[in-house]
Amino acid sequence: MMAECLLTIDTSTPAGSVALSRGDELVGEVLLNLRSTHSDRLLPAMQQLLREAELSLAELDAFGVVLGPGSFTGLRVGVATVKGLALATGKPVVGVSSLQTLALQAPYPAYPVSVWLDARKQEIYAGRYHWEGGLPVALDEERVAPPEVLLEEVSEEMLFVGSGAVAYRSLIVRRLGSRAHFVPWPLQQPRASSAAALALSAFRNRETIPLEVLEPRYIRLSEAEIMLAKRPADSPIEG
Repeated sequence: MMAECLLTIDTSTPAGSVALSRGDELVGEVLLNLRSTHSDRLLPAMQQLLREAELSLAELDAFGVVLGPGSFTGLRVGVATVKGLALATGKPVVGVSSLQTLALQAPYPAYPVSVWLDARKQEIYAGRYHWEGGLPVALDEERVAPPEVLLEEVSEEMLFVGSGAVAYRSLIVRRLGSRAHFVPWPLQQPRASSAAALALSAFRNRETIPLEVLEPRYIRLSEAEIMLAKRPADSPIEG
């Protein structure tokens, strides 16, 4: 059987990336952490990978995409791009979690993995994982909460990974002392190559997502939704 070719993209943080994989082999990856937008970088990165690998979109078996949580704008761009490519080619799509993607970058740790992705507004997208069957498995539901609340629940040694762990490292160390451990800095941002490993597993398990229900996973309300919820019911709608 030919190894499955997947093109996987991650736009959950400002450091967007695209990976091309063939079965369990990474063919290539483009990761850019720049001021330019994902809209500017995604298509050129995909074209570069396919050109260097001498592959066409039609030769791919599926698309993988990080659904979230993460940057609202980034996730919308990533999901919309993959949805467009899937519509144009008829290829299936699998979606993966940004937090599970980061957990995969701390393989077989001695301690549970606590993934912290900076959600801004002094909050964290958080999830805890342990390894089972060669992949990180969630110990609880992904959620968003202030870092102080998350740290109050930690009673054991923990390995931290993600931009939130970087942003709040001093607080974590102050609260947990020697019980806090951190992955090296190159592993603190999600990579499409890690997402590709999860996407391949999902694809082999036939966990594809119909395009009509393919949406980003935000976990919390957007600013527009919060403002709409606060507006009085009889407030006129401008426009």
